[in-house]
Amino acid sequence: MTKLIKSLAKKPILRPTVLNIAMVAMLITCIFVPVDSEYIDYFNFQTLATLFCTLAVVAAFSHIHIFEIISKFLVIKLHTLKLAVLALVFITFFGSMLLANDMALLTFLPLGYFVLDSTDNKKYMAYTFIMQNIAANLGGLITPFGNPQNLYLYAYYNIDTTEFTGIMLPVFLTSTLLIIIFCCFVPSKPLTLVNDTKYKFAPIRTVIYSVLFVFSLLIVFRIVGALLGAVVVIAVLIIMDRKALKEVNYELLLTFCVFFVFSGNCARIPLIKNFFVGVLPINTLMFGILSCQFISNVPSAVLLSHFTTNYHALLPAVNIGGLGTPIASLASLITLTNYKKLSEGQEDCKPVSSYLKMFMLINFIFLTLLYVVQSMV
Repeated sequence: MTKLIKSLAKKPILRPTVLNIAMVAMLITCIFVPVDSEYIDYFNFQTLATLFCTLAVVAAFSHIHIFEIISKFLVIKLHTLKLAVLALVFITFFGSMLLANDMALLTFLPLGYFVLDSTDNKKYMAYTFIMQNIAANLGGLITPFGNPQNLYLYAYYNIDTTEFTGIMLPVFLTSTLLIIIFCCFVPSKPLTLVNDTKYKFAPIRTVIYSVLFVFSLLIVFRIVGALLGAVVVIAVLIIMDRKALKEVNYELLLTFCVFFVFSGNCARIPLIKNFFVGVLPINTLMFGILSCQFISNVPSAVLLSHFTTNYHALLPAVNIGGLGTPIASLASLITLTNYKKLSEGQEDCKPVSSYLKMFMLINFIFLTLLYVVQSMV
């Protein structure tokens, strides 16, 4: 069990085809937008630094078996598979409000895997991961700082906090209800530990790594600079666990960089700009959601904000739009790549093709229902 999570961090979790497709798409946009000084502005260094630090700290946590220890506690306390999945999904749901969706998934997907693996329920991993992904994308939409696109639009339009909450409340309440309903499809079968390995708790390392994890999150809120945060985490782990730095998934970091360039270039291509200028006044909510399906929700928020003042529709659009295709949000890409690695060679797990079919089906059900609800507001 531990070997698999170490393998997740140690080996590239993106298959070459995923990164290659992203790079080809990026290079095509570079034909229309030649490399210039504006390229540097595409990169969100806070996101990259936080991602690097979190990956390193999660790898360090795996070396002291913290995920196994927590998963065993959950299994003992919750007794049934349905309750365990509900707990995992809502830990991710509320965690995304504080950690942002990407960090919530990097933190809680390994926990979900260990709960299912230790109870011989890996056949439910696809469904659990998909629900955790949806929870991460929708959990933070109720607060201005819960999702990156919210933070940007909140500042760009200078929205009052009370007004912001009022705009997002219908989607948030509907999302919460839908997540509960879909989690109830998981059977209430008793949980039994099939792998009851005894792990020794390491309190000192746990405290130190927890401090590093919090320190990493401070980068998101710009309390700690990206460079300073990365230097501190690297310095501590060189002393405490140098192996964790080697196990950071640098290919995932590269994929984020590729998507930053792709979406940044899309925002500068006149044909794309002119398209949105023409269609946004027709239905800001619908075209905002559609935009997310192709260039993801954060770039869509930045791009579309320049062409509309209708933030009452744009705000829910770029949050609902994080559902749908695997590239509608980078959080969804993280979930997909995690599932690929953790399910590899596991006979009980659904193949990636089946995962993608289930992912698209459930995501578009959520997306459609939330669109209908928001259209009625």
